[in-house]
Amino acid sequence: MNFQAVVFFVLAAVLVLSALRVITARNPVHAALFLVLSFAAAAGLWLLLHAEFLAITLILVYVGAVMVLFLFVVMMLDINIDRMREGFWNILPIALPVAVLLLVVMAATLLGPYFGLSMRPPPPEAAEGYSNTRAIGMVLYTEYLYPFELAAVILLVAIVAAIALTLRERKNTRSIDPAVQVAARREGRVRLVSMPSEPRGVSGPPPGDGTEQPPQPPK
Repeated sequence: MNFQAVVFFVLAAVLVLSALRVITARNPVHAALFLVLSFAAAAGLWLLLHAEFLAITLILVYVGAVMVLFLFVVMMLDINIDRMREGFWNILPIALPVAVLLLVVMAATLLGPYFGLSMRPPPPEAAEGYSNTRAIGMVLYTEYLYPFELAAVILLVAIVAAIALTLRERKNTRSIDPAVQVAARREGRVRLVSMPSEPRGVSGPPPGDGTEQPPQPPK
């Protein structure tokens, strides 16, 4: 067993264990952190397959952006874990056959070449100077151009819908109009009032500095 195989099995074990902890951890913040660890392990597996572009994209997009958003949402919301687990046993009869089917498909995919069940020939060796980033770009913008554009339109509609739902007017919350704030002037917001330091006609002892000594009794 060479060094690459050892690294593969280590990363695969980390990925499987962290994925299990994502669905078994009771604390949602811990589950999100375990998901970050699983993404990092998956990026390492991509690196072993010489797919550097996909590995860096996985780290930048999912770990750097999506998971940070998940962590902020989970930490800002008051999530009731016990209430979320109430319907677990209701969906178990449906979820269990789906999980078994996924395990069978994954086992057939991984163990198929060892038992002669693989329907696809092994990929050829990459030539010298081969760039997987260029190959992904060529396939993405030629063969899958229309699905790529359709996915971009769907994401744009989702972004516009999220902004529209967030910025809608609510009666019970205070809203801020940036145009009104920018158009504000000093004359309309600040008024100078002349206030004397003390009322007129009132005389008294001069104010001291707080250092006077108390009167001494006569000897």
